[in-house]
Amino acid sequence: EVQLVESGGGMVQPGESLRLSCAASGFTFSLSMMTWVRQAPGKGPEWVSSIDISGTAYYAGFVKDRFTISRDNAKNTMYLQMNSLKPEDTALYYCARATREVGVPPRDYWGQGTQVTVSS
Repeated sequence: EVQLVESGGGMVQPGESLRLSCAASGFTFSLSMMTWVRQAPGKGPEWVSSIDISGTAYYAGFVKDRFTISRDNAKNTMYLQMNSLKPEDTALYYCARATREVGVPPRDYWGQGTQVTVSS
């Protein structure tokens, strides 16, 4: 059974940092392109970043130069380092198996999410 478990979310002030983790199991992680998706209250899902099996990263324009996606295949874990956080980054952040480099995968591909709240 495919499982994706996000962790690392929390409440921070603007300008601070968080590192999200995604623990994967039930599939061959090292051969899977992975994605981060977020969804703010009352809004639709938003693609954030993806990383392919070679380690090439793709980013949405609104997080470029602030967020860094990475993966550790030995640990079946993907990460999202989030720096210089802004209030508009507040959302539930989901780990997902990717269907393409850019774009939101079907909901069935997501994990359960971890809450990120950026507020003063």
